[in-house]
Amino acid sequence: MSALTAAPNQPASQPNPSRKPKLFSFRHILLATDFSPASERALGYAITLARHYGSELSIVHSIAPERRDPIPLEPLPRELNRAWLEAERHMQDLVEAAPLRDLNHHSLLEQGPVWGVLASVIQREKIGLLVLGTRGRGGLKKLALGSVAEEVLRLAPCAVLTIGPQVPVALPGGNEFRRILFASDFGPAAAKAFPYALSLAEDYRSQLVLLHLAPPMPAPDLSPAAYGPSNYAAEEFAVWQHTMREEGKRKLQELLPLDSRLAADPQYAVGCDFLPEGILDVAASRQIELIVMGANRTSSPWAAAHLPWALTHAVISQAKCPVLTVSD
Repeated sequence: MSALTAAPNQPASQPNPSRKPKLFSFRHILLATDFSPASERALGYAITLARHYGSELSIVHSIAPERRDPIPLEPLPRELNRAWLEAERHMQDLVEAAPLRDLNHHSLLEQGPVWGVLASVIQREKIGLLVLGTRGRGGLKKLALGSVAEEVLRLAPCAVLTIGPQVPVALPGGNEFRRILFASDFGPAAAKAFPYALSLAEDYRSQLVLLHLAPPMPAPDLSPAAYGPSNYAAEEFAVWQHTMREEGKRKLQELLPLDSRLAADPQYAVGCDFLPEGILDVAASRQIELIVMGANRTSSPWAAAHLPWALTHAVISQAKCPVLTVSD
């Protein structure tokens, strides 16, 4: 990873009894399943989170809409609807095999487009966290929920925890998220995601690592001197990198409120690197167990040439830990 530096740790703040309530709640968690192995792995993480927070857990599967016919027909009776009966069987097998007895849980089968079903359930059940699994390392169409996955990640009004294809199976009593990485571009989505990262780190007594990566090629921002002799260009580039690191470190440090209740001093990392490689490199080198990041619907000014959902998908597909995203 190029030009990455670790900023000095800051002292952990002392607890403040007058602290404001949390900005989010995991009282109700929704798992979206298509009964694939990827969804089964996601269920393990949904269960551990629900158990940790004492959450209600809902498991939903959407059945594809019936084929349109030129002549309108009445819906098939349940006992003749093969797709519905097959989904019922899969759901029963899933619920019976999973360790759900100590959890407040229920399963849902609904017919309709995937995002339409999820949007309805999220609103009706007041869902605080949506959990889903992915498979494969190809394009967005390889997400377990199919070609609508990008729509789900982009439009979900709640946080989304995605379990990528390289994430290990959740172990009973494990998955304590001992090291959490918050990756920030200081955009609106990152601002919404930070309270999740902070609260999860407090709840799990985790080591919190705050990361900001500036673009490694600042050509549009350099003065005409940068296009002169190489020694002038190198000097101005070095000054620019130093300024970007110092500014990034300052902004990261300002994110932490005075009344935070972290069990360990936070760590700060700033550098100049390409995305998503820089995020993945830091996650791997620091053995991160959960990545939290904003999913911007529009790219930040310096990343205008990047496709924000390509970045999000690349992190999810290649990370060796779950990724929690929050849209702006």
